[in-house]
Amino acid sequence: MTRPPGRPSGAALLLSQVGAHVAAEFARRLAPLDLTPPHVGILRVLAFRPGISQQELAAAIGAVPSRVVKLLDELADRGLVERRRSPTDRRLHELHLAPEATERLAEVRQIAAEHDRAVTAGLTAAERGTLVELLGKIAAEHGIAASGHPGYRAP
Repeated sequence: MTRPPGRPSGAALLLSQVGAHVAAEFARRLAPLDLTPPHVGILRVLAFRPGISQQELAAAIGAVPSRVVKLLDELADRGLVERRRSPTDRRLHELHLAPEATERLAEVRQIAAEHDRAVTAGLTAAERGTLVELLGKIAAEHGIAASGHPGYRAP
């Protein structure tokens, strides 16, 4: 297969271009919900690991604790996350999804599914499977956590 004129031939540049486009488009789709991709990542982790501490969350998503505090404050202000005093260690706060987060996460799942279909619209089902497998191998090779996101590193 020949590449279109002007199309970069390097995988790294293509991944960068596609990744930037996909991230920006997902952020655009989430905007009506008043959420960003890093917010969604945190909500997803808390859905699967209720009661974790801020420190555990920071480690799980590969973010500095100060960034996690800012994102959690934003989610708490939106009524989506609750901090509760740990019953076993009064120095710690456990993180939980607020009841309102369940409906919001359902909306996010619908947006994510639509986004995934739009991004891979030009591929067959087999090609999508291969793409996911190959990108997973690249992510694993570089130690990219499944719940990580570049937005967690932003101030």
